[in-house]
Amino acid sequence: MTAVNEPLTRTIEFTPVAGHTGADVSGVDLAAELSEAQVAEITAALHEYKVLFFRGQQHVGHAEQVAFARRFGKVTPSHPYDDDAPTEHPEILAIDSRIYEKRFGVKKFSYTNYWHTDISPLINPPAASILRAHEVPVRGGDTQWTNLAAVYANLPQSLRNFLDGLRAEHRFGGRRPQWDTNSDYARKVAAAPLATEHSVVRVHPVTGERILFVNPGFTTRILGLSARQSDALLELLFAELADPVYTVRFRWEPGHVAFWDNRATAHLAPGDLGHLGDGVNRVLYRTTLEGDVPVGVDGRVSEPIVGERFAGN
Repeated sequence: MTAVNEPLTRTIEFTPVAGHTGADVSGVDLAAELSEAQVAEITAALHEYKVLFFRGQQHVGHAEQVAFARRFGKVTPSHPYDDDAPTEHPEILAIDSRIYEKRFGVKKFSYTNYWHTDISPLINPPAASILRAHEVPVRGGDTQWTNLAAVYANLPQSLRNFLDGLRAEHRFGGRRPQWDTNSDYARKVAAAPLATEHSVVRVHPVTGERILFVNPGFTTRILGLSARQSDALLELLFAELADPVYTVRFRWEPGHVAFWDNRATAHLAPGDLGHLGDGVNRVLYRTTLEGDVPVGVDGRVSEPIVGERFAGN
């Protein structure tokens, strides 16, 4: 018989859900105090599967989400540009379709409908992101992730050799900004631009994997190539990372949580909701963990073009 004050031992289970990317997690309550062993198990699984899915966590609110995130690193403010966090939780970014039209000047259900790695224009992009669903449509609104380590590993050796020595510019807004040029958000970004020069292939600081570190949402050009050459190479790489072979698709329900390695993945927000008319809302809440400065295969670190390091606590 278990003593009253003796906690029950629970085993965390990780069930892979796609060939290269993603695992469902069971046997853990994100609102509870995690043991060091549980934190280590989840961290190891995150590095192996790249994105973890925790279902049925409806009892997790802003405070619990921030507390869970802190077990895995320093939690950053919500976003360099967005200031819609709940006032008592500045670490929470509201991904809320109800505020995007006001912010961007166009109807949207997410920041961008391009594949992207969260805030890669930072000199130290987030190490990981945690997203919790609050209100989701009855159909549509899924998110996809792709495994950028697997994408790189399956490129031809000659192409990998070529990419290993290249650098790219990541700029907030990317090649095709997702907001109206006359919006307040456009003026805010123009007043404080954010851009960094990263290696096209970064080395994961924990696993040692080589990661294809470009994405359509933020990567604007390959340095040292002509505009035509840069665009052609980027389009090739963007097509590779979007290959369904490397992806996983997640159907949200209220209380579902996704936790992904932002150093080794890109993700795609839904573009299938705009035609459904008024009354369709999609509200999720994100936290991010402070990241390191990326290092390339040749040992070169990323270099800021404009903007400051994003620090957490």
